[in-house]
Amino acid sequence: MTSFAVARYLLSDVWRAQRVLIPIVAQLAVLAVLFGGDPGPLPAPWAASSLALYPVATWLAVAVANTEDPVQRSVTVAAAGGPGPVVRGTVLVALAGVVLLTALSVGAGSMVARGASAAHVVEGVLAHLAAGVTGTAVGLLVARPLVARIGWSLLIGLIVVLCTAVQPWLPPVGAAVAALADDRGPSAFLVPLAVAFLLVGAASAVAVGVARRR
Repeated sequence: MTSFAVARYLLSDVWRAQRVLIPIVAQLAVLAVLFGGDPGPLPAPWAASSLALYPVATWLAVAVANTEDPVQRSVTVAAAGGPGPVVRGTVLVALAGVVLLTALSVGAGSMVARGASAAHVVEGVLAHLAAGVTGTAVGLLVARPLVARIGWSLLIGLIVVLCTAVQPWLPPVGAAVAALADDRGPSAFLVPLAVAFLLVGAASAVAVGVARRR
């Protein structure tokens, strides 16, 4: 079973269980509050929605990774030929959710707020992706098989998000949000986005390694 086949299976499973609806609704609620009135000129309002996407993406990744109970997951791992395709499939589904929420967030801002130039739209997309991809990495590290209980997953994830999101000098999320608030241009987001994808790769490797030892 390939990673894409696992991703399709997990996508149908999480959709049937409706576990991903809560984080998606949470991001939509943020957008409704943020863009329901006059948010001001872009790209500054996207700093808030990209910051909100960080914990939402963490929650989303945890929901996808924990959609199966341990017995079901062992069957999926056996059918996939090991934990590698399962972890990669989990990442693909979580990142698909990040892309969807990025499109909704940037689209809502472009339609409602003022001053949506092409450069600002690119900045918004890159900032949301940096935050969302980082959230996916955090979610992988606080979900099964590393953290068995969902309560601990959410608590640890919340602590990590709060400690890393509020530092404007700290990539990926803090640096990306600060660059968006200051309108530094699209090039300012390349390093945060690259760091975010490196974190996802490292988190995936850790999850695979832990799963193989268990």
